[in-house]
Amino acid sequence: MRLRFNQLQDALSRGLAPLYLVCGDEPYQLGEAARLIREAARRQGFTEREVLDQDAAFDWHALAASADAMSLFSSRKLIELRIGTAKLGKDGGAAVRAYCDRPCPDNLLLIIAPELDRKELLSQWAKRVESVGALVQVWPLKGRELVQWLGQRLQSVGLQPGPGVAELLAERAEGNLLAAVQEIEKQRLLRDPGPLALADLLGNLADSARFDLFSLTDAALTGDRARTQRVLTVLRAEGTADVLVLWVLARELRTLAEAAGARAGGARAPGAGDARMPPQRLAAMERALSRLSPTLLRALLHQCSLIDQSIKGLAVGDPWHRLAVVADALAAGGFRAGRPVPQR
Repeated sequence: MRLRFNQLQDALSRGLAPLYLVCGDEPYQLGEAARLIREAARRQGFTEREVLDQDAAFDWHALAASADAMSLFSSRKLIELRIGTAKLGKDGGAAVRAYCDRPCPDNLLLIIAPELDRKELLSQWAKRVESVGALVQVWPLKGRELVQWLGQRLQSVGLQPGPGVAELLAERAEGNLLAAVQEIEKQRLLRDPGPLALADLLGNLADSARFDLFSLTDAALTGDRARTQRVLTVLRAEGTADVLVLWVLARELRTLAEAAGARAGGARAPGAGDARMPPQRLAAMERALSRLSPTLLRALLHQCSLIDQSIKGLAVGDPWHRLAVVADALAAGGFRAGRPVPQR
């Protein structure tokens, strides 16, 4: 079975699977998921824990040897396999499949793979893990999902968040879940259990949000102008190179322009039906294409060429201002009053 991070605790309360694969690029959730599984295993009598650290030189026979070895200190053992590479390779895949073919009820296998390549989830060994045990894939929480999770977290420490509290916390800590957890822990230490009002946080809550480059295009695709400018502001404050921001915007615009051209010609839009592209992104692209004309996309690509010249010192103008204009137009579906279009 496949689980989201916020589904894991309920699943563990119903019983343990023979093995778990925890993967993804969100460090806090990855560590928290592993901790929850370890604690559930300990409650079920898996009191001995053996750790296998995999790297490029790892001997995969060690997994079978650990599974076959009797525990010296208890009747049940947790085998924790930490994957340090993006792919398991032929031997690794075969070793995991062999374990899945004969799982021992006295062993629980926990595979932790923070750097696992997404394509590996389509491999035979990963599908076998999913059919026999549980695959927990973690990725950054966003939007309403993040707000709901923070609200639940506040309630779990005895605080009752009032209107807007979880939303403000999500805004200030998006992309940095550890900072959000630390802020909640700080509030727990400073306050007695009970209501937590928005006024209690205002002025005392640091802005710890962290965004990557693709957060910018994600926000623009969904048409959220305010969020788009906030992401751009945070990227600039963190010292992100303007040329990288230009690259990600131009890349998105070229993809959209190609899709818009294909749609206008009656052909299938690039990316449609691509199993490798997340469904949420496909849906966001479709919505964006409904408000972005081919003419506008060509104009924005032209602006990107002017920004490139500005970054190289071949044209006047502030590159960051020009980037803000392009990003806003992409989100809004056109150039808006108050943001004049740079001409050269």
